[in-house]
Amino acid sequence: MVSKPNMAKGTAVWLIDNTTLTFRQIADFCGMHELEVQGIADDEIAVNVIGADPVAGNQLDPEEISRGERDPDYSIKLKESPEFEGEERRHGPRYTPLSKRQDRPSAILWLLKNHPELTYAQISKLVGTTKSTILAVQDRTHWNIANLQPNDPVALGLCRQVELDRAVQKAIERKEKEKETLVEEPGTVILSTDESLKSESDLKLMFQELEGFTLDSKD
Repeated sequence: MVSKPNMAKGTAVWLIDNTTLTFRQIADFCGMHELEVQGIADDEIAVNVIGADPVAGNQLDPEEISRGERDPDYSIKLKESPEFEGEERRHGPRYTPLSKRQDRPSAILWLLKNHPELTYAQISKLVGTTKSTILAVQDRTHWNIANLQPNDPVALGLCRQVELDRAVQKAIERKEKEKETLVEEPGTVILSTDESLKSESDLKLMFQELEGFTLDSKD
């Protein structure tokens, strides 16, 4: 059994918006610090994180929420779900039944359109496809591209909603980390396009002056 819900930040967002549980209860349930939960509630962190319903995701019973709302000292407990645990142990691309394989290009098109933040590996894992097929759909070189219509992979039965939500959440968190790494480091100056062009022009002028100085020196 996992010790905290999948998509912990998304779950915290949902619990903040949809329950009267205390920050401490939410923090304990999601494996987070109470101040982090307060930061989410104050829109200081995880601003772009999508709320993930733990009840719909079969990770929390409504009775647990009700009991927690009645008793602020009660620690709500994660629901035991063999099905969910099985999904947590699964690695690599999903096996797709033959009857559903023809739907994969439509699902890929939907994912590319609605969740561009997903990586090829994530899409491949969600619908059981290959990177070459994803690229063919993306580049519109797929043999059946003229007849493809975007279709939700969950509606097609290619993946579960909790899996899609988890993949999207991971992609969002990855992008947030990438943004953090792009934060200006000490001593680093980030130039605009105009400033960069001006800088290049100044360098050329400097080299020309140096070249002229060298020629004058030889004379």
